[in-house]
Amino acid sequence: MQAPNPYTPPAASLLANSQLPLTEQIEALPVSPAWKDRFHAIALAGGAKLPNFKQLSRQERQRAMRLNVLAFIFGPFYYIAKGMWKKAVVYFVLTVLAATAVGLALEFFGYGHLVRATTVSFGVWFGLRANIDFYKRMVDGESGWW
Repeated sequence: MQAPNPYTPPAASLLANSQLPLTEQIEALPVSPAWKDRFHAIALAGGAKLPNFKQLSRQERQRAMRLNVLAFIFGPFYYIAKGMWKKAVVYFVLTVLAATAVGLALEFFGYGHLVRATTVSFGVWFGLRANIDFYKRMVDGESGWW
């Protein structure tokens, strides 16, 4: 009898090749009910690019684009914890470059006191993108840009 090889890659996810409706695919994901609710709202808006966003009611729009407070507070560390380390690295580098450019520009024009206020917007970027990026990872099967 031959022992199983511990170095073989894991079997492909059955969900990725499944012909199930999107709602059933979301229900089969190994995530909490809160995440499933967010994923259903994003799917109702048409997926990660949200093409049907304007046709939704106000309450449905709020469910689809809810600010993720943990991502707002922890930024790239939240992305790493959710397994999206590639996007965490890219977003972190981009936010550092943008914060530096905006800070230097504000200092040059004499508005240095506004630098701290503008850096909050970078946390908002992480908070607004986290749900959609996690949807792409779990539902669409994307692992990042490379």
